[in-house]
Amino acid sequence: MFSSPILLAFPFFLLLCFLLYWAGARHAYLRRPAVENGDPGAFDWHFFVPCRDEEAVVGTTVNRLRADHPDAHVWVIDDDSEDRTGAIVAGLAEEDRRVHLVRRHRPHARQGKGAALNAAYDELNDFLSKDVDRERVVVCVIDADGQLDPHALARVSGPQGFGDPGTGGVQVSVRMRNTDDPRPLGEDRGRIGNAVARLLVRMQDMEFSVSNAGMQLLRGRTGSVGLGGNGQFTRLASLDRIAAAERRPWQRGALLEDYELGLHMILSGDRISHIADTWVSQEGLPHGRRFLTQRTRWAQGNLQCVRYAPRIVSSRHYGGKGVLETLYTFLQPVAHLVTLALCAVMFAFLGLTAAREGAGEAFGGMLALWPLVVALAVVSVTPFVLWGPVYRRDRASDRSLLTALLWGLALWLYAYHLFPASARGFVRMLRGRNGWAKTRRNAESVESGPVAIEA
Repeated sequence: MFSSPILLAFPFFLLLCFLLYWAGARHAYLRRPAVENGDPGAFDWHFFVPCRDEEAVVGTTVNRLRADHPDAHVWVIDDDSEDRTGAIVAGLAEEDRRVHLVRRHRPHARQGKGAALNAAYDELNDFLSKDVDRERVVVCVIDADGQLDPHALARVSGPQGFGDPGTGGVQVSVRMRNTDDPRPLGEDRGRIGNAVARLLVRMQDMEFSVSNAGMQLLRGRTGSVGLGGNGQFTRLASLDRIAAAERRPWQRGALLEDYELGLHMILSGDRISHIADTWVSQEGLPHGRRFLTQRTRWAQGNLQCVRYAPRIVSSRHYGGKGVLETLYTFLQPVAHLVTLALCAVMFAFLGLTAAREGAGEAFGGMLALWPLVVALAVVSVTPFVLWGPVYRRDRASDRSLLTALLWGLALWLYAYHLFPASARGFVRMLRGRNGWAKTRRNAESVESGPVAIEA
């Protein structure tokens, strides 16, 4: 019986936190100021592209970066690929002096994305002259399948970005570019399977381009913007400050090396901003098991970040709002795990009550609460539904309002993937399974290389 107050209070507490966070994110997104362009020529640009068995996409990515940003250097880190990634990039480097191949070999290779990025950081240091102004050198991390907005460098050079000397990092919005692929699973899969896959890709685009963008803009107000693994811009001098304190910019073995880099950047006194009006695109995952593999890694990485809580709470560079927002982010997987545990306790309690007093008595009490349950359901679902018209306005203006509202309803259902992902991440952490594996690209077959499988 002692658990009943907890079972009643905890969902209300989580719902209140969620509603406050959603309201702040939505307001920040809808009321964001216009982005002013800066002068990209005021900075030296270097793209880091970490690759492991990326022959399916790396050539297109490098060629597009060079075409859209001709004054930038592209550093491709081949993390001991077992396909033609290194050969493809070596060929491009022979024809273009601004393309650089960073080769890594086992046993030092395949130790995570952070280790690969640190190798490129070392190569860049050897490449630059000793008298270069490192405050003017900007590093941008792009996924092997990433495509950056041709106008992105102008956006991040402006006063909301590196035009402000106090800004050490900038994160741009992320989009999924395969939302309109009619058959993301291929011709050999049925109509229903491809329809579900299209919806999964659409939900990822909706999540990143409006919901997550709103969260990041809210973090801009709390001083706790997070860096992502794709479209992450950092001032080289800021990376130097982190390396001086931590021996390396990116943490080796971290499953969220991008987010941890942002934490270290803020802890060292630099500011991070999010610019929602420029973007980097990537492939959305149409395969449910690949998607769950990716999100399990992210949840486990979030759990790893809990160790930073004491440093953040005691840091003079985090204000009270920033501390609360960051701890809220850290503890999301923990909240999901507690919710699952409380659900198990609730069902066990109902089972015991039914066995002792009869099923009718046990479930009759629950039925009496149906107005409260309906009210909670409406309050929980509505915030997701309201993202639908916002997404339609900015990303799918050719679709009807009804479609947008249905997408919002689907976003609510989609959000439940966080519960199994958090549980799997927690189990992996308990078992000491902290290894990193890239997510298989949509163009890759099972035989194309050793990557993150769906098991």
